[in-house]
Amino acid sequence: MADQPTLNTGSHDLPVTPALEAFMAGQWAATPLPADERVPGYAFFPARRARLAAAFPGERLLVPAGQLKVRSNDCDYRFRPYSGYAHLTGLTGEEQVGHVLVIEPDGEPVLYLRPRSDRSGGSAEFYRDRRYGEFWVGRRADLAEAAQLTGLRTAHLDDLPKLFTGSVPTRIVSGVDPVLDALAGRPAAASAVLDGQFAAALSELRLVKDAWEIEQLQLSVDHTTRGFEDVVRALPAALRHHRGERWLEGAFDARARAEGNGTGYETIVASGAHACVLHWIRNDGPLNPSELLLLDAGVETDTLYTADITRTLPLSGTFTPAQRDVYELVLAAQSAGIATLRPGASFRDFHRAGMRVIAEGLAEWGLLPVSAEEALQDDSGLYRRYTLCGSGHMLGLDVHDCAKARAETYLDGVLEEGMVLTVEPGLYLQPDDLTLPAELRGIGIRIEDDLVITSDGARLMSNALPRDPAAIESWMATLLP
Repeated sequence: MADQPTLNTGSHDLPVTPALEAFMAGQWAATPLPADERVPGYAFFPARRARLAAAFPGERLLVPAGQLKVRSNDCDYRFRPYSGYAHLTGLTGEEQVGHVLVIEPDGEPVLYLRPRSDRSGGSAEFYRDRRYGEFWVGRRADLAEAAQLTGLRTAHLDDLPKLFTGSVPTRIVSGVDPVLDALAGRPAAASAVLDGQFAAALSELRLVKDAWEIEQLQLSVDHTTRGFEDVVRALPAALRHHRGERWLEGAFDARARAEGNGTGYETIVASGAHACVLHWIRNDGPLNPSELLLLDAGVETDTLYTADITRTLPLSGTFTPAQRDVYELVLAAQSAGIATLRPGASFRDFHRAGMRVIAEGLAEWGLLPVSAEEALQDDSGLYRRYTLCGSGHMLGLDVHDCAKARAETYLDGVLEEGMVLTVEPGLYLQPDDLTLPAELRGIGIRIEDDLVITSDGARLMSNALPRDPAAIESWMATLLP
């Protein structure tokens, strides 16, 4: 964080002569941001920061955006700020690399950032630095512009080390920014406890979404719905391609990049037995019209909120009798789970309700060596051979949102109005499972929807995508040539 950072010029760049350096130093027009430009959701951020400060009075809190990560040699991965930083600042762009939000012991928030280079001040960064230079990666705000955008007091990132010279109690989100971790001397045992409590508080701050967040999540769901439509329209071409899964992944990703920041997580495009692999992201298989396609995908908005929706579709456009039987059992489980959602209900209720339906269905098919009731006991769980994972999670800036929250506020907590979550039971009937009849082997089905808890129940945010098998067939027929 020196005054003149080492320029990332790259080994293959041409040298800059003194004459060129002098020529580059002047005659640049001013390009200020519009005076009324603010981060989206500007009015909602002060209350979030105030709540966080109130939870740790008299302490200094540091929330980093994160650093670039190398993908290969001199190429970095596309940068996305840490979700807690975005939640407190509204800053979501790739230019946020290395920035840190600091909440001072008196509650004042200060944004430490790398400001735009002063082109007339002798710095060559703007055209020579491949990682941060404006000519290479685009414009950054200066200190005054960042203050205008966010309503925060701003300071130069080079001043950040001064915060660690005193004895003010300090908490940081460790593990996000290795530069900040090193500066702070993390992780020590005592610091790890403090920082863990801080990370939990940041997660819990996001458990209940405000009105603007719910709008952003609905926007993400709406974009995702159109992405699913794009995938169905792409099926004829994908069925002809030797990597049909990837063809469909590309169709969805095109929508995600056109409408938002990209996908909120790696898209799962799983055909046939690949659908029995819970996190199948290789997406390198062909498509067989006699099989099913499990598509698990979400568009991330420019404000970094993501949907998370799964549909299981017949590649022929029509379910076979065996496929329909499995699908209807999963749909019944999901419907039972959704019916439990309301303020005051246990977070785990929807999973329990769905798994009871699954266990009873498996027992009725004769697949369990014990009764459904026995299989559901805590010391058994035999039904889980066919449905290994949980049935849902919180949703927001992260696809598995609020993951650092304490169990008593999340997994063992109760639902509140404004929480947004998924309900996603599934059956994964492995192709080599000899407990299954041949016609069921290799069928994987998950149905996942996004819901917001309301005052008297829950609203299905993703209701534009059909769930009923007959409705899915009709929907696909309207999209296919």
